[in-house]
Amino acid sequence: MKMRKKANPGAVVLLGWGAVALATLLSGCEPAATKKVRANPPETPVAAAPAPVPPPVGKPRTDSGALEAAPKAGVEYLIEKVEAAFQSGEANYKAGHMEKARKDFDRAVDWLLESGYALDSDARLEKLFDRVVETIHGYELEAFREGDGFDEPKPEPAAIDEIAEMTFPVDPRLKEKLEKQMLELPHDLPLTVNDTVLQYVNFFQTPRGRAIVENGLRRGGQYREMIQRTLREEGLPQDLIYLAQAESAFQPRALSRARAVGMWQFMSFTGREYGLRRTWWVDDRQDPEKATRAAAKHLRDLYELYQDWYLAMAAYNSGAGNVTRAIERTGHADFWELYKRNALPRETKNYVPIILALSLIAKDAERYGIRAEPEAPQRYDRVKPVHALDLRLVAESIDESVERLKALNPQLLRMTTPADPEFELRLPEGMLQRFLAEIALIPPEKWVSWRRHRVEEGDVLSAIAKKYGTSTQAIAEANGLDSRGPLEVGLKLIIPAAARPQSEQGKLVRYRVRRGDTLASIAEQFDVSVAELRGWNGLRSDRLARGARLKVYPGGKPAPQRKAPAAPTNKGTKTSAGDLHTRKSGSRAKLGKSGTVHHVKAGETLWSIARAYETTVESIRTANRFLASRPIRPGDQLMVLPRP
Repeated sequence: MKMRKKANPGAVVLLGWGAVALATLLSGCEPAATKKVRANPPETPVAAAPAPVPPPVGKPRTDSGALEAAPKAGVEYLIEKVEAAFQSGEANYKAGHMEKARKDFDRAVDWLLESGYALDSDARLEKLFDRVVETIHGYELEAFREGDGFDEPKPEPAAIDEIAEMTFPVDPRLKEKLEKQMLELPHDLPLTVNDTVLQYVNFFQTPRGRAIVENGLRRGGQYREMIQRTLREEGLPQDLIYLAQAESAFQPRALSRARAVGMWQFMSFTGREYGLRRTWWVDDRQDPEKATRAAAKHLRDLYELYQDWYLAMAAYNSGAGNVTRAIERTGHADFWELYKRNALPRETKNYVPIILALSLIAKDAERYGIRAEPEAPQRYDRVKPVHALDLRLVAESIDESVERLKALNPQLLRMTTPADPEFELRLPEGMLQRFLAEIALIPPEKWVSWRRHRVEEGDVLSAIAKKYGTSTQAIAEANGLDSRGPLEVGLKLIIPAAARPQSEQGKLVRYRVRRGDTLASIAEQFDVSVAELRGWNGLRSDRLARGARLKVYPGGKPAPQRKAPAAPTNKGTKTSAGDLHTRKSGSRAKLGKSGTVHHVKAGETLWSIARAYETTVESIRTANRFLASRPIRPGDQLMVLPRP
C-alpha cells in the first residue's frame, strides 16, 4: 500500500539566526473460508515439549597430576567462566568501575568467540551469547550517553507486560451483567463475552488492575482527541483507542520486554516500514502523533488482509506471519477457534481478550467503581529550529520548565534537538512568537552553548558568571551592561557561556553487534552513513559478526582541527572576529578616526564584532540602522565607528 505523506503547514521554520519563519503483508494469501465459530478456550493449554540438552563436549586441560574431582565438560566449564566474568562486569558496572566492567565484559565475549565451539550449534551457548551481548549493549549505550544534557530518558514498563501472562478467577454473576451492559453501550468494534474476557474484567476490578485502568484513563486525556481524530481520518473504528490503553496506558516512552517502544508498542522493523525513524537524537515511535498515524495505517492494512478485527489485533501483537501460519495450520480464520486450538503464542491469545475487557471497563468506568479525572489535552505550537538547539535554552527563553518541554517532545532522546531541517519542536501553546523573539537574540551556532538567565533579588554578575562557567566581562559586553553596576531584578540576560563538550556527538564509541544488526540499521541509529561505518572499521563488505565491536562516531567524525593561519600584517585591511581569533591574546583591531567597514562572516555576532573593535553593540546598532529590523547576516557590510 502506498503511503501518503502530508505536509504540516502549521510548523514555523527557523532558517537562520532570528528568521521566522505491518510487518510485511503476505500478498495473495486468502484467509480460509470457514464459518467463524465462537468457542470457549480450553481450560489448560498444551505445554510445549522441553528442548533437548546437547551432550557434554570436551574437557578443560589440567596441569596437576594430583587426585581431583571429575572435571566439568568443556561446554559447562566455558559457561561457568563466561558467567563469572559477566557477573563480575555487572558488579563493577553497578559500582561505577567502568574500565573494570568493560574488561570483564570483553573477556566474557572473547571467551565465547574464541572457544572454538560453534555457538549456533549448542542451544545453551547461543542463549548465553545472546543474553551477554544484549545486556552489555544496554550497559554500553547507557554509559555512552552519560554527559551534560545528553542522557536518554528512562523508559517506562509497558502495561501489557504486566497483564498478558496472568490468570484470574471468573465471577459467574458477571457474565449476565456484561451482556446487559453491551446492549446499552455504543461500540464500533465487535464485543464478545466469554470466560477468558471475564477473567480480565475481574482483574481490572482488583486494586492493581483498577490502578492500571485509572492511570490510562487519566493520562489518555492528553491524547484522546488526537487519537480519535487520526482514527477518523484513516476510516477506522474509534474503539481501537483501547489498544493504546492496553499496550502502554498511553505512555509515550513505554518499553516492553520484547523491546517494543512507545504508546503503540512498535518494534523497530515494523516502525521503519511505517516511516518511524530511530536515530541517535530521536525515536519516532515515542512521538504520539507520528506513532498514532503509523499504528492506524498498520491496523488498516491488517484488517484489509484478514477482514476480521480480532485477527487484525492479534496480528498487530505478534505479526501477520504468525496469524497467517496459524490459519493455514488449522483451516480456521476465526480468532476464538485459533485460541481453542492453541495455535497462537500465549501473549497473543490473551491480547484480544485484554482489549475487549478493557473496552468494557473503560467505557463505563464508574459502574465498576473506577474514577479518574482525565488530564487536559495537549495544546502546542510547532517550530522547525533547523539548527541544533538545547532544550534548556528554549525553556529559559519562554520561562517554562524543561520537564514540560520533554513531555511535549517525548520523541527526543537527548537534551538537544537534531540539526535536521524537518524536525519539529513542540512549544506550549501561545509561546511561539515569544520564542522567536527571544531566540533571535542568539546566533544559531550558539544555540547549544549559550543560555538565558532572569535576574533575581541578590544576583550579581560574578555569581552568574561562575554558575555558567563564563566571565563577568563577557556577560556585561553581551548585554551592554556596566560590569560593576547593579542588576535590575527581572532583567533577562544573554549568557555567552563557553561551548560545552558534547560527550556523544563526534566522540568515539564502540558498538557491540547484536542479532539482527546490519550496517544500515547501525548507521541509522547513530546518524551516520554506511560508508562512514565501513571506513572507520576497515570493512570490505556488509557482513557483520555477532559480538564484534565497531568504532562509531555518533553524528559523524569531527573534522580535524586546522592550524590557525598567521595573522595578517598589512595595515588598514578589514578585520573580522574570525581573523582576530588567530592573533595573540590582547591584540585588537584598530579603527581610523572615521571608522571602518567590516564585512560580516559566518559565525560572527554583534557582540564578537564589538569586542574585536573595542566598541559597543549599541554603537554598531546606531551606525547601522538596518539592524533595527533584522539581525546581521554573513556578507553584510557594517560601519564600525570609533568609541566616543
